[in-house]
Amino acid sequence: MTALYTHIGDYSKALDFSEKSHQIAERALPPNHLHLAISYNNIGEVYRNMADYLKALEFYEKSRQIREKSLPSNHPDLAQSYSDIGLAYNDMGDYSKALELYEKSHQILERALPPNHPGLATSYNNIGLVYNHMGDYSKALEFFEKSHQILEKALPSNHPSLATSYSNIGEVYRNIGDYSKALEFYEKSHQIREKSLHSN
Repeated sequence: MTALYTHIGDYSKALDFSEKSHQIAERALPPNHLHLAISYNNIGEVYRNMADYLKALEFYEKSRQIREKSLPSNHPDLAQSYSDIGLAYNDMGDYSKALELYEKSHQILERALPPNHPGLATSYNNIGLVYNHMGDYSKALEFFEKSHQILEKALPSNHPSLATSYSNIGEVYRNIGDYSKALEFYEKSHQIREKSLHSN
């Protein structure tokens, strides 16, 4: 229900439902149970969607603490915790902190996942976005291209994630003033989006 209310943008109902669900879980489960970590994470996600980043961080941290105690150090859910915290810092404009957390997440994913896993592509993309925000365009391009190489191998050629990837690379070229390269990547993105719209 939380996901449904979040999806339709009714964050107060999403928050109410996720808090009630959490209270039930807290009474029924031991304090380091992984279900509580998921529950804290869900509440954090609602607060992040409401742009209350400090509250989001509070709940993401509670989730991370449980996962750190209960999971092996290379578990993808722990990487997700670091990534979620990084996302909140990114939304707050604290890019150096976001980068630190995205890199922690990425180190775990590199140990936990095969080298062409789409989860690694998402991780590279997150790091690229932070570098782009920080104005370090060569690093942004490096990470966007790493992400794109994985996506090209892992996804069908008309997948919307590839369109986003082309668009991100195009944005970097636009930021450095290489408008012909930017246009080339924006057009690739547009072609995929057009095809996927027509196929729906």
